[in-house]
Amino acid sequence: MTTHTDDTRTDARATEVPVRLNWSQHAPEVYKAMIRLETVARRGLDPALYELVKIRASQLNHCAFCLDMHLASARENGEAEQRLDLLAAWEEAGDLFDGRERAALALTEAVTVLTGGFVPDAVYEEAAAHFDDGRLAHLIGLITVINSWNRLMVGRRIPPGGWTP
Repeated sequence: MTTHTDDTRTDARATEVPVRLNWSQHAPEVYKAMIRLETVARRGLDPALYELVKIRASQLNHCAFCLDMHLASARENGEAEQRLDLLAAWEEAGDLFDGRERAALALTEAVTVLTGGFVPDAVYEEAAAHFDDGRLAHLIGLITVINSWNRLMVGRRIPPGGWTP
């Protein structure tokens, strides 16, 4: 399992863009609740799908820290480089991603980018066709969690490179 860290950065990049606020120190209860929420949200979900969802949301949110973490984790768990390379263009990647993964990625995008309003019915219905109610609820929970982590890391200017498995 991968977890997010809240350590203060001390490498050369940290001096270029200072990290803001040691969040786990100042809000430890919230930090622990986020860890717990992530732990329960991933239950029943395929580990490869878990990482694909987290990577795609992190791409959309421009969270370099989370991208670094989840790409490394996906590679460690044997994810194919071609799939990682083409994840940002999954809709045009042919059958590289199966129907279940495509439905999860479409839902990830719809929940992550809410500028158009609600999640479209067609996107939700496609996801519901591939996941039972329990797994769909966990998938939406996972998408919510990674979006929260992205916002926490980007808001605090956490650069890539500080994560270790």
